[in-house]
Amino acid sequence: MAIEITSGSSPYSGLELLRVDPEGEPTGPPVLFVHGASHAAWCWRSWMEQVAESGRQAFAVSLTGHGASPGPLATATVGTYVEDVVRTAAGLDTRPVLVGHSLGGLVVQKAIARYPVRAAVLVAPIPARPGAGTLLKIARSHPTDLLRISLGDSLPMRPDYLFHAASQDEAERWAAMCGRESPIAQFEVLLHRPAGPPKGDPPILVLGTPEDALIPIADVRDTARRYGAELLEFPGLGHDLMLDSGGDEVADAMLGWLDARAPSV
Repeated sequence: MAIEITSGSSPYSGLELLRVDPEGEPTGPPVLFVHGASHAAWCWRSWMEQVAESGRQAFAVSLTGHGASPGPLATATVGTYVEDVVRTAAGLDTRPVLVGHSLGGLVVQKAIARYPVRAAVLVAPIPARPGAGTLLKIARSHPTDLLRISLGDSLPMRPDYLFHAASQDEAERWAAMCGRESPIAQFEVLLHRPAGPPKGDPPILVLGTPEDALIPIADVRDTARRYGAELLEFPGLGHDLMLDSGGDEVADAMLGWLDARAPSV
């Protein structure tokens, strides 16, 4: 299924937007994907195709300074990314389902406090509370990386941070596609205040894995409890649930959750 890349149209403020349309009329609201730190819209291509095959439109946005999206990365904040997502979602024909991974999961938490969506899915999200657990995981596995981000550098997207089931070659290939992240946004992960309650009380699903090398599963479970959300865990996969080997099963579980809530979602 071909992916049409749309960039620069006014509803999206010039941000890179990938789009996949289903065959025939869509059967539910669109799904808008939000990537995590140092990634871009490209990381969602496989899940986008699965969404389109299920009968829904799929979109993925590259946040300011990521992928082909314009804007200064060095001064971008979590608030910048939230504005990106709210404006992109509001530019779609129908209120979407928002899906956010990692830092994008935190962005989605803050976006749904401002904009009423049909549903939200948080994939290995930065927790609702400050991310001290992530710092501890980084300090234990790569202490020099903690020093780097303390000095304002980007956290390297190492294969062992992102993957657990993928082959070494595949993990290195995906990791090499990652770029840099805003040092301001990285610090905000440690200092942010929890988002306000979601507007419109949308259903929320949280996806995580005990093998996540960046986000402690206890933090993922805590976020699910905060929202009264259903939690699905996928042992044996790594932080990048959408790219690791076996990630198609995670997307299938997400789609099954959405289908169980049709036609309201």
